[in-house]
Amino acid sequence: MGVSLHRTLAGRSRFSIDPVKGSRFTATLAPARDPEAAQALLDSVRSEWPNATHHCWAWRLSDGRTRSSDDGEPGGSAGRPILAQLEGHGVEDAVVVVTRWYGGTKLGVGGLIRAYGGCAGKALDVAPVVETARTVPMTLTHAYADTGVVHAELRAAGLTPESTEFQADVVVQLAVPEADAAAIALRLTDATGGRATIAR
Repeated sequence: MGVSLHRTLAGRSRFSIDPVKGSRFTATLAPARDPEAAQALLDSVRSEWPNATHHCWAWRLSDGRTRSSDDGEPGGSAGRPILAQLEGHGVEDAVVVVTRWYGGTKLGVGGLIRAYGGCAGKALDVAPVVETARTVPMTLTHAYADTGVVHAELRAAGLTPESTEFQADVVVQLAVPEADAAAIALRLTDATGGRATIAR
């Protein structure tokens, strides 16, 4: 089984296409791990350009959730084409806002799909992307006496805990490469003589 890769944007970027029949289109892109982060970018673009005609957008998260908006353009002419570009580029945990300034000539639904989708696509073509091994969350619970052996196994696997809570036992939150999750869970269980428990 090959490593499953997670592709997302390295940071915020912006791209404008040549005007289409007088209308200007600019895409603003950013990583977004949740709907709140996506909304924050949309709010930022709206406050930066309050006089733009439309702010159409789409976001796609690694948990499979997606959303898009035509922001007053004809149904399916803006948000869906932007989302299709995110999907086509295999980019997750990301938001794209395409802002339009109306130029006086109507483009029709086909023209809008080409303009919004084209602007998003060209922006994604040149946006810096980072690829990491897709991870799954794992909760490891172990006795204090097993701390040394657990730390040794985590170091050997190249894992750094995201958080550690010291309760009756030690509760460690991990992000584990999806392809290695089963093997790492087995190693931790074996190393602690079956005392550690792993929940996914």
